[in-house]
Amino acid sequence: QITGTRSGPTDFSSLNTLNPDVNVFQRKFVNEVRRCEEMDRKLRFVEKEIKKVGIPMVDTGENPEVPFPRDMIDLEATFEKLENELKEINTNQEALKKNFLELTELKHILHRTQQFFDEMEDPNLLEESSALMEGSEGGRGAPLRLGFVAGVISRERIPTFERMLWRVCRGNVFLRKAEIEDPLEDPTTGDQVHKSVFIIFFQGDQLKNRVKKICEGFRASLYPCPETPQERKEMLAGVNSRIDDLQMVLNQTEDHRQRVLQAASKTIRVWFIKVRKMKAIYHTLNLCNIDVTQKCLIAEVWCPVSDLDSIQFALRRGTERSGSTVPSILNRMQTKQTPPTFNKTNKFTSGFQNIVDAYGIGNYREINPAPYTIITFPFLFAVMFGDMGHGLLMLCAALYLVLRESRILAQKIDNEMSNHIMQIFTVWLRLPTILGKSHLLVQKEKKI
Repeated sequence: QITGTRSGPTDFSSLNTLNPDVNVFQRKFVNEVRRCEEMDRKLRFVEKEIKKVGIPMVDTGENPEVPFPRDMIDLEATFEKLENELKEINTNQEALKKNFLELTELKHILHRTQQFFDEMEDPNLLEESSALMEGSEGGRGAPLRLGFVAGVISRERIPTFERMLWRVCRGNVFLRKAEIEDPLEDPTTGDQVHKSVFIIFFQGDQLKNRVKKICEGFRASLYPCPETPQERKEMLAGVNSRIDDLQMVLNQTEDHRQRVLQAASKTIRVWFIKVRKMKAIYHTLNLCNIDVTQKCLIAEVWCPVSDLDSIQFALRRGTERSGSTVPSILNRMQTKQTPPTFNKTNKFTSGFQNIVDAYGIGNYREINPAPYTIITFPFLFAVMFGDMGHGLLMLCAALYLVLRESRILAQKIDNEMSNHIMQIFTVWLRLPTILGKSHLLVQKEKKI
C-alpha cells in the first residue's frame, strides 16, 4: 500500500479488476475512499466560501507528493477544524447581522414615528383620523383612546398590504408609511431589500388582533414603540449605542473570516491534489487482489512494452521513498487474451485522436486513421466552409487561444469553450431574424 502511494502516477494503459465478484462497498479500501470523499467535500465547502468573498486562490503549479497513509489523519483533522471554524463564523455572523437588521429597523421606526406624531398635531390630520374612527366602539361619548402598532415591511408589498387593511378593518384604521432610503441587507441571503416604515392607528382589541394577523401574513416585522416622546428619545439613544457596538463586532468577525479564508486560499489547490491522488490510489488498490496472508496486493495491468522500464523505475522509487524493506515485484506474463487498444498521442495529436475515437475505437493492432486525419479533417472543414473571410476570423480566434493557452489552463474552468461556442452560435443564429429574412426563407423564395 505504501509503495503504491509513493510511486506516483504512471502511464498504465489498463488495470484489470481481480475481484469482480466482490461488491464495491465490500472491498478492502472502501473506508479510505469514503474518507477521501469526505475530505474532498470539506475542501469544496472551503473553496465555495473563498469564491464567495472573491479571494484569488493561489495556483503555483506545484505537484505535491502523495501523503503517507498515516498523514491522512492529520489532513482530516485540519479540514475538520477549518470547516467547523468557518461554519461557526458563518452562524455567528448571520446571528449578528440579523440582530443588526432588527436594531436598524427599530431605529428607523423610532425616527419616523416621531415625525408621524409631530404631523398628527396638525388639526386637519386630527379631523381626518377622527372621521375614520366614527361608528367604531365607544361612540362619541368619550374621548378616543387610539392604539397603534409600528413596523417595517418590504416596499413592494405596501399596496397590497394597504388594500387588505382597508377591506378587513372596513376602513376603521389609519395608516401612515414612509420609505427607508437606504436598502437593508437580508442576513440569510445577503440581498439588498428596500423596505418601508409604517404605523397603524386603531381603536379596540378586535381591530388590534386583525391588524397583527395581517402584518404576520405579509411578513411585516413589528417592534415595540413607546407612546411618549421622551421614552422614544431615550430608546433611540440606546439603539444607536447598541448599533455602534454591534457594527464593531461585525467588522471584527468579518476580519477574522477574511484571515481564515486568506490562509486557506494559499494551500487549497495543493490540498485538492493530495486528496484526489489519495482517492485515486485507494480506488486502484480496490481493483487489486489480496493474497492468503492478507499482506500482499496483486495487480494485473496491461501496459505498453516500451513503458516496462518506466514502471519498474516507478516501483523502485516508491519502495525507496516509503522506506519499505520488501521491494515490489513486476512479472511479465504470457496470455492469449486480446490486449486493449492503446494509441500514443501528444498535445497536438490528442484532439484528432479524440475525434476518431468518438466514431469508434479500433481493435488491437488495427490501423489507426488518426495520423491521416491531421490533414483530412482540416481539408474537409475547408471544403464545407469555403469562405476566406470567416476562415480568417476563425484563424484569429484559434491563434488567440494558442497564445493564451497557459493562462486559460491556469483558470481551471470546466468546459468553458463549449459554453462560449454555444453562446456565440445562439447569437449567430438569431442575427438573420433580427436583421430581416432568414437564409432559408431567401432560398425558398429563389426556388419559387
